[in-house]
Amino acid sequence: MANKNFYDILGVDRGASADEIKAAYRKLARKLHPDVNKATDAQARFTEVQEAYDVLSDPEKRKLYDRTGRVGVGVGGAPGRGSAGATHHGFTVDFEDLDDIGSVFDSFFGGRGGFSAQARRARPPRPPRRGSDLRQTVHVDLSDIARGTTLRTTTPSGDHVEVKIPAGCADRTTLRLKGRGAPPPAPGGQNGDLLITVHVKPHPLFSRGKPNAPDPKSPDLSITLPVTIAEATLGATVDVPTLEGPVRLSIPPGTASGRQLRLKGRGLHTKTGVGDLYALVRIVPPDPGSLDEADREALERICRRQPSPRAGMKT
Repeated sequence: MANKNFYDILGVDRGASADEIKAAYRKLARKLHPDVNKATDAQARFTEVQEAYDVLSDPEKRKLYDRTGRVGVGVGGAPGRGSAGATHHGFTVDFEDLDDIGSVFDSFFGGRGGFSAQARRARPPRPPRRGSDLRQTVHVDLSDIARGTTLRTTTPSGDHVEVKIPAGCADRTTLRLKGRGAPPPAPGGQNGDLLITVHVKPHPLFSRGKPNAPDPKSPDLSITLPVTIAEATLGATVDVPTLEGPVRLSIPPGTASGRQLRLKGRGLHTKTGVGDLYALVRIVPPDPGSLDEADREALERICRRQPSPRAGMKT
């Protein structure tokens, strides 16, 4: 090695820094590597570049080379970088320095054998990629979630699946079916999940929550219950619809419009129990056009005997 000028081989000055030496080496290695350069002297020139870098990148070897013009018995006689290096054609190959070069060679040659595949540090394999999640929306009636139900639907990918709608499911709840989404992009991965958003259709009679306090997650239900003046005044037993069929409800005498009557256990079933049904009383007056003179006189006579409902509104 006494006649080789390693600085000239790398094209740097004697006072070049470690970063400048590394940059010069990388540039020449990319240009002269036999996997890329097919010139007949490429292997020999690449070997010289590697020899020069092996010496000049090691502070102790560089100091000895600057003083004597040579380094020990064979520059590559023993790897100078422990487990990070290996001997290639009589010199030490620094896998860490060549890590990015190996990536370039792999993109050229698909990582087939050669120096590039051997010189890179061993990387752990990437975990198999997972398939994408798929999203879908289903629409259910309020009666479907009274006790829970099972729907059969077709996924965006064409699969037929059964979806269990839990009892008391709230509107816009998202259910996750693991493994029923898109397949993985490559073998070894897992399917994605199917995310199903449940929309509960509005009901013509019932709303969720207590009267005047709507709550889309409540197990309670509310209904407006029309009654006649006679039923509200004298009391009556009337049929009230529920999600499970009509039930009988007693209207107490003297029930005012706006009173709430509770039917216990007639709401929605949930994991934590069963809600109630609240009937909001609304007194419906008779159609004035249906009253004859006798009906009018009877109503007026009754009202004259009653105290004014506005008596307490004096200022």
